[in-house]
Amino acid sequence: MTTSTIAGKSNAFRPISASCMAEIRDIVSESCLLTDESALREHGHDETEDLLYLPEAVALPGSTAEVSALMKICYRERIPVTVRGGGSGLAGGALPVKGGLVISMKRFDRILHIDERNFQVSTQPGVVTETLQNTLKEMGLFYPPDPSSRGWSFIGGNVSTNAGGPKAVKYGVVKDHVLNLEVVLPNGEIIWTGSNTLKNSTGYNLTQLLVGSEGTLGVVTQIVLKLQPYPTHNLLMLVPFHSAESACAAVAAIFQSGVTPSGLEFMERNAIDWAVRYVGETPVPIREEDAAHLLIEVDGFHIDSLYADCETITTVLERYDCGEIFFADDEATKTSLWKLRRNVGQAVKSNSIYKEEDTVVPRAELPFLLKKVKDTGSKYGFESVCYGHAGDGNLHVNILRGDLSEEAWNIGVTKGIREIFKYVKSVGGTISGEHGIGLVQRPYLDIVFSKTEMKLMRQIKKVFDPRGILNPGKIL
Repeated sequence: MTTSTIAGKSNAFRPISASCMAEIRDIVSESCLLTDESALREHGHDETEDLLYLPEAVALPGSTAEVSALMKICYRERIPVTVRGGGSGLAGGALPVKGGLVISMKRFDRILHIDERNFQVSTQPGVVTETLQNTLKEMGLFYPPDPSSRGWSFIGGNVSTNAGGPKAVKYGVVKDHVLNLEVVLPNGEIIWTGSNTLKNSTGYNLTQLLVGSEGTLGVVTQIVLKLQPYPTHNLLMLVPFHSAESACAAVAAIFQSGVTPSGLEFMERNAIDWAVRYVGETPVPIREEDAAHLLIEVDGFHIDSLYADCETITTVLERYDCGEIFFADDEATKTSLWKLRRNVGQAVKSNSIYKEEDTVVPRAELPFLLKKVKDTGSKYGFESVCYGHAGDGNLHVNILRGDLSEEAWNIGVTKGIREIFKYVKSVGGTISGEHGIGLVQRPYLDIVFSKTEMKLMRQIKKVFDPRGILNPGKIL
């Protein structure tokens, strides 16, 4: 038996009894209740380091009513529940650390309604993000948030972590596109959090409270998203720099020039080298003197305006010790460049166990953050690979395990991460921009939140989930 503590009160969790297993089987059917070891292992890990926590069972409901029935059983019996999407998480947010039942949203895989008149889509949470985007694109509609995992992450998981991606710099993150959510509460009740309108000042904003709550407050079973017309043109450039700090410093200057790119990505030299080796190709040679690159995209509906934006950006970049700018002049080359950027994380993972820290600072602070990361690595003896969404100050810091000892990995690196996070907080930043807190970032929350703020969040959790059964051990 395990325990959970919510607002200082201990709640004993119970294992799934034979009678409860039979009830669950009756709800979802024999084929949609998994208890074999391979299925438990598959649902016991995600993309977070090498962590593994086995649940007792995995249920695959196919309707909101079935989710509600499952939650009523688990609430009654105090069985811990972890909701799982595509398994692409990087903070351990969907790991069943207390065992219990995993509710997989794989069968919630339908786009329910595309409202072209009102630029909205209603979708189930198990739809793969890229599938949703491609379906909308065929109709001239655009859902911008595009995390690197969009090819396998579920839209529900994106809502759960308030995901972002390269397009966030111009179009915002997931929270900026969610209008309404259907949610099953821990006790099995079903609610809608808002309305399908562009404006809503009616009471507390429950929709925005649920977005980014990482499955700790309710189970999202339907999502209403706002859309916009799909941009008809885009231009892309890859810009080399002789120093990583110069590349970061150029970012704020681009915005000061009056241009807002649709993507502005930073990759230090080892990040792009690892990506090239992983992907096996590059559309442009990487020169020995190139220390870092910016990948810059502009998009819109008037090509002449985009060319003017690129001219302005070029003028700015020339002041920051950049090399020869490469313009991608066809779709194949653009796709190849974006493929490099989107595969950096997988390239690092294929070479080493790593901790990925999702730091975010005001964009003008980015060059100083990068220096702090490298200085801290030297102090504690770890190597890092840095890249990220420079346009919104979001730097992903991948700290490599390599041949570090257990002590260095578990103690020294942890001290280094805490130093980096304290620096991030001191310059007005925070410790996660789009990956969430989940399990692995939870020990650092004291850096960014006061005791009063933590108390308020615990009280919110208790109101929604007084028995603490939903995704226990995460965030709080």
